[in-house]
Amino acid sequence: MMDWTDRHCRYFHRLLAPSALLYTEMVTTGAIIHGDADRFLAYNPEEQPLALQLGGSDPEDLAACARIAQQRGFAEINLNVGCPSDRVQRGRFGACLMLEPELVRDCMLAMLEAVDIPVTIKTRLGVDDHYSYQYMSDFVGRVAESGCSVFIMHARKAMLAGLSPKQNRDVPPLNHDWVYRLKQASPELEIVINGGIDSIEAVNKHLEQVDGVMLGRAAYHTPWLLAECQQQLFEKSAPNRRQDIIELMSVYLERQVRKGTAVKHVSRHLLGLFQGLPGAKAWRRYLSENAFKDDNNIQLLHQGVAAMQVVGGEAVQDP
Repeated sequence: MMDWTDRHCRYFHRLLAPSALLYTEMVTTGAIIHGDADRFLAYNPEEQPLALQLGGSDPEDLAACARIAQQRGFAEINLNVGCPSDRVQRGRFGACLMLEPELVRDCMLAMLEAVDIPVTIKTRLGVDDHYSYQYMSDFVGRVAESGCSVFIMHARKAMLAGLSPKQNRDVPPLNHDWVYRLKQASPELEIVINGGIDSIEAVNKHLEQVDGVMLGRAAYHTPWLLAECQQQLFEKSAPNRRQDIIELMSVYLERQVRKGTAVKHVSRHLLGLFQGLPGAKAWRRYLSENAFKDDNNIQLLHQGVAAMQVVGGEAVQDP
């Protein structure tokens, strides 16, 4: 979700799902230690509970970043062992680390010893030819030796050569049954499933087999799915109309503009808010075509709704 789930996106998603655990984009240890840590670790207080997802392979660097994250108030540290991009491979982190289970174990142990907050891992089912239930199970078992007990399983393998990161999210087939089997074999572990989950019906089905569900692209492209999850899975209420979200995000947008944020950096995350409803295309088009025209246009979201009404009639009357 790099370049997607920034702090503006997370604020929006928090409005939709007050009870969800949100995750940052993957941030490398080098960016935190040698770069602008304030930029990469900034968040709105309303986003909590918020987990920081780290990319790296040096136990000492990961431990140092975990301590920084705890000091800054993050609720969880998550190590990404699933990203297949070339840049990640050159940096020796992400999915290629599935080929080095002992190193991953040592990385997790270093972070667990450095902080008091939970330290979790997100991984895939395998890498290239290293792909079998046994390989995945052995990898999880070795990492669990660190004391890590929460595994977020992207139910695909990663192909490090021949496929782009985008293709790696679609081409390798899903294998949810392996994740179910892993939970049955390791009931002491908390197993969270990820990959190809795009409806509340699918979420409920998976929750019959595992401990949790992570939503990725579906939550971004059809964000109202988060509201549906909130309404069905949690006691805490959330706004039940998209128009309510527009009003809240307009207030947030005005606040951000006063701080010097360009409108487009916020509005881009709302393109899918009306997905599946009449007028959704008009909404997306209006925001896409007008967000770049005036960095200070705090009325953009209301103008987008008006454009929907012209095309879609009752579009904003949420069912």
